[in-house]
Amino acid sequence: QVSLVESGGGVVQTGDSLTLSCAASGYTMRRYAMGWFRQTPGKEREFVGAIDWSGDTTEYADSVKGRFTISRVIAKDTMDMQMTDLKPEDTGVYYCAATLAATGVVVTPEYRYWGQGTQVTVSS
Repeated sequence: QVSLVESGGGVVQTGDSLTLSCAASGYTMRRYAMGWFRQTPGKEREFVGAIDWSGDTTEYADSVKGRFTISRVIAKDTMDMQMTDLKPEDTGVYYCAATLAATGVVVTPEYRYWGQGTQVTVSS
């Protein structure tokens, strides 16, 4: 059974930094593209960033480009997202996702596996 567990969420102030982590179990992350999405009440889940299975390629939403950085350690089956210069509009529940993808990143919500989410709240 594939399982993704996010951690690292919390309440921070504008301009602060935070690192989210996603731990995978039940499978090896090799050949799985992974991504981060976020959602706020009343809105659809939106793409934040993604990384290919090798960790060589990343892509980010324009709203977080230059502030968020995704990395992964395949040997440890983990993926991190470093978030800097956080803004109130970054508030939301952040979800980790994974799907089989031999090449490239996946920027749409068509992931097979999802975590339960971790709350990030940025106060002004």
